[in-house]
Amino acid sequence: MLSVVIPTLNAATTLPATIAALDGAADEIIVADGGSTDGTIALAWALGARVVQAGMGQVGVIRTGSGHGTCLAAGCAAARGDWLLLLGPDTRLAPGWVAAAERLMSGMPTRAGYFRFSVEAGEIQARRLERVVAWRGRVLGLPAAEQGLLIPRVLLDAVGGVRPIPVMAELDLARRLGARRLAGLQVAAISGGASWRRAGWARRVMRELGCVVLYFLGLPPGIIARMHG
Repeated sequence: MLSVVIPTLNAATTLPATIAALDGAADEIIVADGGSTDGTIALAWALGARVVQAGMGQVGVIRTGSGHGTCLAAGCAAARGDWLLLLGPDTRLAPGWVAAAERLMSGMPTRAGYFRFSVEAGEIQARRLERVVAWRGRVLGLPAAEQGLLIPRVLLDAVGGVRPIPVMAELDLARRLGARRLAGLQVAAISGGASWRRAGWARRVMRELGCVVLYFLGLPPGIIARMHG
Protein backbone atom coordinates (compact mmCIF):
# COMPACT_ATOMS: atom_id res chain seq x y z
CA MET A 1 0.00 0.00 0.00
CA LEU A 2 1.36 3.41 -1.01
CA SER A 3 0.52 6.55 0.96
CA VAL A 4 1.46 9.97 -0.44
CA VAL A 5 2.08 12.63 2.23
CA ILE A 6 2.01 16.28 1.11
CA PRO A 7 2.81 19.02 3.67
CA THR A 8 1.11 22.29 2.73
CA LEU A 9 0.86 25.94 3.65
CA ASN A 10 -1.26 28.10 1.32
CA ALA A 11 -0.73 25.74 -1.62
CA ALA A 12 -4.11 26.06 -3.34
CA THR A 13 -2.58 27.18 -6.65
CA THR A 14 -0.21 24.21 -7.01
CA LEU A 15 -1.86 21.34 -5.12
CA PRO A 16 -4.33 20.29 -7.88
CA ALA A 17 -1.53 19.70 -10.40
CA THR A 18 0.55 17.82 -7.83
CA ILE A 19 -2.32 15.44 -7.05
CA ALA A 20 -3.40 15.11 -10.70
CA ALA A 21 0.12 13.99 -11.67
CA LEU A 22 -0.18 11.05 -9.27
CA ASP A 23 -2.61 9.65 -11.83
CA GLY A 24 -4.67 7.78 -9.25
CA ALA A 25 -1.80 5.42 -8.48
CA ALA A 26 -1.63 6.10 -4.73
CA ASP A 27 -3.74 4.11 -2.30
CA GLU A 28 -4.24 7.24 -0.20
CA ILE A 29 -3.20 10.89 -0.30
CA ILE A 30 -2.68 12.77 2.97
CA VAL A 31 -2.43 16.55 2.95
CA ALA A 32 -0.72 17.68 6.16
CA ASP A 33 -1.53 21.37 6.50
CA GLY A 34 0.24 23.96 8.62
CA GLY A 35 -2.53 26.55 8.84
CA SER A 36 -3.47 27.58 5.30
CA THR A 37 -5.84 30.50 4.79
CA ASP A 38 -6.24 30.28 1.01
CA GLY A 39 -8.66 27.38 0.72
CA THR A 40 -6.01 24.65 0.58
CA ILE A 41 -7.82 22.52 3.15
CA ALA A 42 -11.22 22.58 1.42
CA LEU A 43 -9.52 21.95 -1.91
CA ALA A 44 -7.66 18.94 -0.50
CA TRP A 45 -10.91 17.43 0.71
CA ALA A 46 -12.48 18.04 -2.70
CA LEU A 47 -9.55 16.32 -4.40
CA GLY A 48 -10.12 13.21 -2.30
CA ALA A 49 -7.24 13.62 0.15
CA ARG A 50 -7.30 12.94 3.86
CA VAL A 51 -6.35 16.05 5.80
CA VAL A 52 -4.10 16.44 8.82
CA GLN A 53 -4.84 19.99 9.91
CA ALA A 54 -2.80 21.96 12.47
CA GLY A 55 -4.61 23.23 15.54
CA MET A 56 -8.04 21.83 14.69
CA GLY A 57 -10.01 18.97 16.13
CA GLN A 58 -13.17 18.40 14.10
CA VAL A 59 -14.22 14.92 13.04
CA GLY A 60 -11.87 13.36 10.53
CA VAL A 61 -9.07 15.81 11.22
CA ILE A 62 -6.04 15.01 13.34
CA ARG A 63 -4.82 17.63 15.78
CA THR A 64 -1.14 18.53 15.54
CA GLY A 65 1.20 21.49 15.77
CA SER A 66 2.11 23.79 12.89
CA GLY A 67 5.44 23.90 11.10
CA HIS A 68 6.78 22.00 8.10
CA GLY A 69 8.46 19.12 9.90
CA THR A 70 5.63 18.82 12.40
CA CYS A 71 3.06 18.56 9.62
CA LEU A 72 5.18 16.08 7.68
CA ALA A 73 5.66 13.93 10.78
CA ALA A 74 1.94 14.01 11.55
CA GLY A 75 1.09 13.08 7.98
CA CYS A 76 3.43 10.09 8.15
CA ALA A 77 1.93 9.04 11.46
CA ALA A 78 -1.57 9.16 9.96
CA ALA A 79 -0.60 7.23 6.82
CA ARG A 80 -1.66 3.59 6.59
CA GLY A 81 0.71 2.51 3.82
CA ASP A 82 3.75 0.28 4.17
CA TRP A 83 5.43 2.62 1.65
CA LEU A 84 5.28 6.41 1.94
CA LEU A 85 5.95 9.03 -0.71
CA LEU A 86 6.84 12.41 0.81
CA LEU A 87 6.04 15.01 -1.81
CA GLY A 88 6.06 18.81 -1.92
CA PRO A 89 2.87 20.66 -2.95
CA ASP A 90 4.73 22.38 -5.81
CA THR A 91 6.14 19.13 -7.23
CA ARG A 92 4.67 17.15 -10.13
CA LEU A 93 5.96 13.68 -10.87
CA ALA A 94 6.54 13.04 -14.56
CA PRO A 95 4.89 10.16 -16.45
CA GLY A 96 6.68 6.92 -15.72
CA TRP A 97 6.95 7.53 -11.99
CA VAL A 98 4.66 4.62 -11.15
CA ALA A 99 6.86 2.06 -12.94
CA ALA A 100 9.99 3.50 -11.31
CA ALA A 101 8.35 3.39 -7.89
CA GLU A 102 7.11 -0.17 -8.39
CA ARG A 103 10.61 -1.36 -9.27
CA LEU A 104 11.93 0.03 -6.00
CA MET A 105 8.99 -1.28 -3.97
CA SER A 106 9.29 -4.78 -5.45
CA GLY A 107 12.65 -5.32 -3.73
CA MET A 108 13.57 -5.61 -0.09
CA PRO A 109 12.41 -2.58 1.94
CA THR A 110 15.93 -1.50 2.79
CA ARG A 111 16.34 1.59 0.59
CA ALA A 112 14.49 4.83 -0.11
CA GLY A 113 14.27 6.45 -3.53
CA TYR A 114 14.23 10.02 -4.78
CA PHE A 115 13.33 11.45 -8.18
CA ARG A 116 15.39 13.56 -10.57
CA PHE A 117 15.07 17.28 -9.81
CA SER A 118 13.72 19.38 -12.68
CA VAL A 119 12.62 23.02 -12.79
CA GLU A 120 9.86 24.15 -15.13
CA ALA A 121 11.70 27.20 -16.42
CA GLY A 122 13.69 28.05 -19.53
CA GLU A 123 16.42 30.10 -17.89
CA ILE A 124 20.02 28.89 -17.90
CA GLN A 125 19.96 29.30 -14.10
CA ALA A 126 17.41 26.49 -13.90
CA ARG A 127 19.68 24.06 -15.74
CA ARG A 128 22.61 24.99 -13.50
CA LEU A 129 20.45 24.46 -10.43
CA GLU A 130 19.39 21.03 -11.69
CA ARG A 131 23.03 20.00 -12.08
CA VAL A 132 23.92 21.20 -8.58
CA VAL A 133 20.99 19.33 -7.02
CA ALA A 134 21.86 16.17 -8.97
CA TRP A 135 25.47 16.37 -7.69
CA ARG A 136 24.25 16.92 -4.14
CA GLY A 137 22.14 13.76 -4.22
CA ARG A 138 24.65 11.59 -6.07
CA VAL A 139 27.83 12.60 -4.22
CA LEU A 140 26.65 13.78 -0.81
CA GLY A 141 23.59 11.56 -0.49
CA LEU A 142 21.45 14.62 0.32
CA PRO A 143 18.56 14.91 -2.15
CA ALA A 144 16.50 18.10 -2.01
CA ALA A 145 13.00 18.20 -0.56
CA GLU A 146 11.68 19.03 -4.05
CA GLN A 147 12.78 15.61 -5.31
CA GLY A 148 10.30 13.68 -3.21
CA LEU A 149 11.22 10.66 -1.10
CA LEU A 150 9.76 7.17 -1.51
CA ILE A 151 10.51 5.24 1.66
CA PRO A 152 9.34 1.97 3.23
CA ARG A 153 7.65 2.38 6.59
CA VAL A 154 10.00 -0.10 8.27
CA LEU A 155 13.03 1.91 7.17
CA LEU A 156 11.46 5.23 8.19
CA ASP A 157 10.74 3.81 11.65
CA ALA A 158 14.23 2.29 11.89
CA VAL A 159 15.93 5.69 11.49
CA GLY A 160 13.60 7.46 13.90
CA GLY A 161 10.93 8.83 11.55
CA VAL A 162 10.47 12.43 10.44
CA ARG A 163 11.49 14.85 13.16
CA PRO A 164 9.04 17.71 13.90
CA ILE A 165 11.44 20.52 13.12
CA PRO A 166 10.33 23.72 11.34
CA VAL A 167 12.78 23.46 8.40
CA MET A 168 15.24 20.94 6.97
CA ALA A 169 13.06 17.96 7.91
CA GLU A 170 13.79 16.15 4.63
CA LEU A 171 17.51 16.95 4.83
CA ASP A 172 17.60 15.69 8.40
CA LEU A 173 15.92 12.45 7.32
CA ALA A 174 18.27 11.97 4.35
CA ARG A 175 21.27 12.49 6.60
CA ARG A 176 20.10 9.74 8.95
CA LEU A 177 19.40 7.39 6.05
CA GLY A 178 22.85 7.85 4.53
CA ALA A 179 23.84 7.59 0.88
CA ARG A 180 23.95 3.79 0.83
CA ARG A 181 20.24 3.59 1.62
CA LEU A 182 19.21 6.12 -1.02
CA ALA A 183 18.57 5.34 -4.69
CA GLY A 184 18.09 7.86 -7.50
CA LEU A 185 15.02 7.19 -9.66
CA GLN A 186 15.40 8.35 -13.26
CA VAL A 187 12.02 10.05 -13.52
CA ALA A 188 11.64 13.79 -13.08
CA ALA A 189 10.09 15.54 -10.11
CA ILE A 190 9.13 18.88 -11.67
CA SER A 191 9.09 22.04 -9.57
CA GLY A 192 7.47 25.25 -10.74
CA GLY A 193 10.00 27.95 -11.59
CA ALA A 194 7.86 30.86 -10.41
CA SER A 195 8.98 30.80 -6.77
CA TRP A 196 12.66 30.55 -7.74
CA ARG A 197 12.28 33.37 -10.24
CA ARG A 198 10.36 35.55 -7.80
CA ALA A 199 12.98 35.18 -5.07
CA GLY A 200 15.84 35.63 -7.53
CA TRP A 201 17.78 32.57 -8.68
CA ALA A 202 21.12 33.46 -7.08
CA ARG A 203 19.57 34.86 -3.90
CA ARG A 204 17.44 31.80 -3.24
CA VAL A 205 20.24 29.37 -4.02
CA MET A 206 22.55 31.18 -1.61
CA ARG A 207 19.85 31.28 1.04
CA GLU A 208 19.19 27.54 0.70
CA LEU A 209 22.92 26.76 0.76
CA GLY A 210 23.43 28.97 3.78
CA CYS A 211 20.66 27.21 5.68
CA VAL A 212 22.15 23.80 4.86
CA VAL A 213 25.56 24.91 6.14
CA LEU A 214 24.01 26.30 9.33
CA TYR A 215 22.14 23.03 9.87
CA PHE A 216 25.36 21.03 9.62
CA LEU A 217 27.04 23.48 12.00
CA GLY A 218 24.37 22.60 14.55
CA LEU A 219 22.35 25.82 14.63
CA PRO A 220 18.87 25.16 16.09
CA PRO A 221 16.21 24.64 13.38
CA GLY A 222 14.04 27.38 14.88
CA ILE A 223 16.73 29.96 14.18
CA ILE A 224 17.35 28.60 10.69
CA ALA A 225 13.62 28.84 10.01
CA ARG A 226 13.67 32.59 10.68
CA MET A 227 16.52 32.98 8.20
CA HIS A 228 14.91 30.67 5.65
CA GLY A 229 11.73 32.74 5.46
